[in-house]
Amino acid sequence: MQAIYIVKHGSADEAFEFRETPKPVPKPGEVLVKVEGFGLNFADVMARKGMYKDAPPIPSLIGYDVCGTVERVGSNVTDVTEGERVTAMTRFGGYAEYAITDARAVSKIPDNITAAEATALTTQYCTAYYCAAEMVNLFAGDKVVIHSAAGGVGAGLLQYAKHKGCVTFATTGSDSKVELLKQMGADHVINTSKVEFDDYIEEVTKDEGVDVIFDAVGADFIRRGIKILAPGGRIVCYGAAQMSDSNNVFFQLSKAIQFGIYHPAIFMMSSKSLIGVNMLKIADGKPLVMKRCLDNVVRMVEEGIFKPQGGKIFKATDIAEAHKYLESRKSVGKVVCVW
Repeated sequence: MQAIYIVKHGSADEAFEFRETPKPVPKPGEVLVKVEGFGLNFADVMARKGMYKDAPPIPSLIGYDVCGTVERVGSNVTDVTEGERVTAMTRFGGYAEYAITDARAVSKIPDNITAAEATALTTQYCTAYYCAAEMVNLFAGDKVVIHSAAGGVGAGLLQYAKHKGCVTFATTGSDSKVELLKQMGADHVINTSKVEFDDYIEEVTKDEGVDVIFDAVGADFIRRGIKILAPGGRIVCYGAAQMSDSNNVFFQLSKAIQFGIYHPAIFMMSSKSLIGVNMLKIADGKPLVMKRCLDNVVRMVEEGIFKPQGGKIFKATDIAEAHKYLESRKSVGKVVCVW
């Protein structure tokens, strides 16, 4: 089978190499998927740049989500059978024509869902569901901030918050995505390239603050977010996009400092919370939680609550272009490569 390896950290044009490798064989409890398409996530960009410490050492075969057809199942697998179309979360290994994964990270999908929509359900919509349904409870009337709301996770968070009846503040750094977020139902859209989100929110809420912030940006967005939390407010941090803008160690240090330094007493005295989420750790350490999230995500798609956005589709041979497109932050919806 063909597999796409990272052989050099750095630019997308020089990082990848196609290799012919043996088709993997599923062990007990595992599933082999013939990959129709594999999704790209921002963590892939970080891994390609050598900035994602959980990624395997190069030469490495990355990839966190695939969709396709079950080719073969290992012993003790009863939830899926050969020939079924599925979406699956992979513990790396997704950038290949065939991928192995834990059967608990697989869910059946209808034939009418596209590869881009299907791959969005695993990493992106599972992240959104875990952050919004497992880490915090959202209630009608809650004021909720969603940074990078036009991205895959952000879109899922926005859809979930609207389903719960929350007042939503969606941020983007792109002029072109402002109208899109309005069409997606955001109550307030903030272009952070032109407006300071914390100033805007303080004015709109009359300094009362917000209840929940979902943050994939990191750095000073965290420090400024804590400032605008209402009592009982929570920040759920699931990314640090600002850290990926440069490999320069001094740039990285400056961004790390911008997060701020906190003592638990600060949060206790103000009754605020800062929650960190790494879905790879959840998938590794809590596979049944991961399965619960994936099953609920697929159910909510069937009920029309979640509406995954099909983004741009590339051929697998254009992996470098796909990476550059995602890295440009111009993408909307799930970026996917198909074989």
